[in-house]
Amino acid sequence: MKTPKFRAALAAVALVALAVPAAQARDDAPVTEIELANHIRTLSGDAFEGRAPGTGGEARAIAYIVGEWAKAGLNPVQGSATPWLQPVPLVETQATGSQAHFKVRGRDFAIEEDGVILTGRDAAASLSDLPAVFVGYGVDGEGRVNADVRGKLAMMLMGNAPFGDDLPRYRERRQLLADAGASAVLVIATDALPWAQLRDALGSRTTRLADAKAGPPIGGFLSLEASDALFAKAGEDGAAARAAAGAADFRGLALPVTADLSATATVRSFDSHNIIAKLPGAKPDGKAVLFLGHWDHLGICAPEGAADRICNGAVDNASGIAVLIAVARRLAKGPRADRDIYFMATTAEEKGLLGARWFADHPVLPLTDITVALNIDTIAVSPRGTPVATIGRGRPAHDALVREVASALGRTIDDDGEADPFIQRQDGWALGAKGVPSLMVGGSFSDMGLLEAFLESDYHGPGDEFSDKVPLGGAAEDADLHVALGRAFADTKRWPGTN
Repeated sequence: MKTPKFRAALAAVALVALAVPAAQARDDAPVTEIELANHIRTLSGDAFEGRAPGTGGEARAIAYIVGEWAKAGLNPVQGSATPWLQPVPLVETQATGSQAHFKVRGRDFAIEEDGVILTGRDAAASLSDLPAVFVGYGVDGEGRVNADVRGKLAMMLMGNAPFGDDLPRYRERRQLLADAGASAVLVIATDALPWAQLRDALGSRTTRLADAKAGPPIGGFLSLEASDALFAKAGEDGAAARAAAGAADFRGLALPVTADLSATATVRSFDSHNIIAKLPGAKPDGKAVLFLGHWDHLGICAPEGAADRICNGAVDNASGIAVLIAVARRLAKGPRADRDIYFMATTAEEKGLLGARWFADHPVLPLTDITVALNIDTIAVSPRGTPVATIGRGRPAHDALVREVASALGRTIDDDGEADPFIQRQDGWALGAKGVPSLMVGGSFSDMGLLEAFLESDYHGPGDEFSDKVPLGGAAEDADLHVALGRAFADTKRWPGTN
């Protein structure tokens, strides 16, 4: 649990913010790059230590965001005994040791230690002679577990299933396999995410909601190279097996492989926090607009001895929080909108959208009252003039209003659908799964070349630091777009509040 000192610090920074007077009201002045730069530079500075949940970096992030929202004129939402904060109970498991031994047709087969990562659910777990089955994406086209995995090692692909955009993402599919009785689940990494980044970001530490279902006794990841080597020894072609798994009627592939797996870990329970604020509407009608973005990042992510150990998370997602602050300031200081507008900075997005999931299960306002949720994430990627893409599109009325607002600002709409696969990789997915219309709108997910360049370089690494190289023109332009979207969706005459 958090120490009393840490808890007191959180309470102090939140309560002090209540006394901060609102600044002089002003119109919706355009958001400037300098304004965003100042927020990003602070939030991604080394003093915040990468903003990992449950650390001193969380306390500093909370103090900064609450302070800025209070200065803007937002009101705290009472999510707990401490204003502004909604506690999110988490359990963190830190691997302290593991062993993986494989046999193919009864004969030992060695996998490089660097090619497999194991984590245990509990302080210690040991499993022997587990038969292995490759389950592809783990589910069929209806989202049901596609193979008999009881008492077995299920080997599952990490990427999104190609036969259904609304199927569970890999963490949810891993849980479905555990629910079906899998003793262990190894997720096979794909070339969509470099193995080194996955290993460093997720490998030895896992975090879950305290009330989440128990996962498999042992979980982990297998590199693509290690997987292919194991398949080859078993007389199978790994690439062909992955291709076959792309069919909705794939029913799993039993392998002549058994595994002995063991893992030890330390287990820590603690509260992290969503930060939630409200801008009361002038003519509330029971519907509300919700802006959200995650404040967390990966913390101290590199091993001891590395030249730079901090994953600062400048683009992902100090940039999104900077935009939330700028949008809040303008909506609060300009003409008051009809509807209530909520702002939420979520925790533990990097751990599986956990803060957003907790809010979706424990909302501070009825989810049916949210007429739209606008998520802001990784927004400092593109230059000014980039077309507007929408993740979560497909609701005609919402799409039409986004197009109308963007066009009024001189923006064009990108309808090519390249951004669609990202729908499960952002906080809006947790709300969308509960029926809340959830959109992520802007230029960052329009230019795939620029986005992929970021994802393949600084993403989730110490290189995601603030510098003059971070493009802020598109982020400022997208911030103006969100101010206009907030006003449009909160206008009872312009938007009827349809869900």
